[in-house]
Amino acid sequence: MEITKHIIELYKKVATTLPSDVKAALSKAYENKEESTTAINTLSAINKNIELAENESKAICQDTGTPYFFVKYPIALSQLEVKKQIIEATKIASKEIPLRPNSVETLRGKTESDNVGVGIPVFYLEEWEKHDLQIQLILKGGGSENMGRTYSLPDTTLGAGRDIHGVRKCIIDAVFQAQGKACPPGILGIAVGSPKDAVARLAKEQLLRKLDDRNPVRELDRFEKDITAELNTLGIGPAGLGGKTTILGAKIAFMHRHPACYFVEIAYSCWATRRGTLTINEVGEVVYD
Repeated sequence: MEITKHIIELYKKVATTLPSDVKAALSKAYENKEESTTAINTLSAINKNIELAENESKAICQDTGTPYFFVKYPIALSQLEVKKQIIEATKIASKEIPLRPNSVETLRGKTESDNVGVGIPVFYLEEWEKHDLQIQLILKGGGSENMGRTYSLPDTTLGAGRDIHGVRKCIIDAVFQAQGKACPPGILGIAVGSPKDAVARLAKEQLLRKLDDRNPVRELDRFEKDITAELNTLGIGPAGLGGKTTILGAKIAFMHRHPACYFVEIAYSCWATRRGTLTINEVGEVVYD
């Protein structure tokens, strides 16, 4: 299956156009009559930036992020071939869009011009029973990535135990510590459980969810709404300059854990939450979302 050209198009859409739910949330925040003047001005600049990027097909942010690919592929398709074509598409997209060179060889500090290197792009691949190939892409900015946090509960400093109340304390602490350094208003992807690497992946996956979706676990659905409202009382606001809109939403998932471990992973995404989905069905029809 030839998918390189479709992945290049996915890169272009994700790098230059915010998802409709994120744009709607930013517009709603701008229209909030209770927001401060500074926050309104900041949100106005953000919304103008989004409009210009989309109209001119230019990158929304100068930091075009690290590419994360979440791929679900049918049984008959080669995982190696999918990765090979994604890597080739990454090289081409880096030149054509263009994408900022964000792949640095860590030992020597050499920057790769094509955004390819050891561990980059990031791949999470899963075989499924459907005949469709689904490729989801997140372009994750470095500033907000630095504000991600991992907590191990119990945490006596925070007074956080191994329960949903302890998770809440971790989330509030992470956002308070981040202030404006994560380019708010952002979106939080949260995962709880163990081991560490699995929880980190699950937290990133939450950023793929649309802001207006519903958590299938009733208790967590309520928690997402409550923690979003609570975080927006911190006064951090857009760009950390003050206001009532610090985050646009929070998405959380729990997984099973080892009895000795209880990790809370918080993936922080900036206002430029760039994600998109490419689906190719068994007859070759292509859909972008």
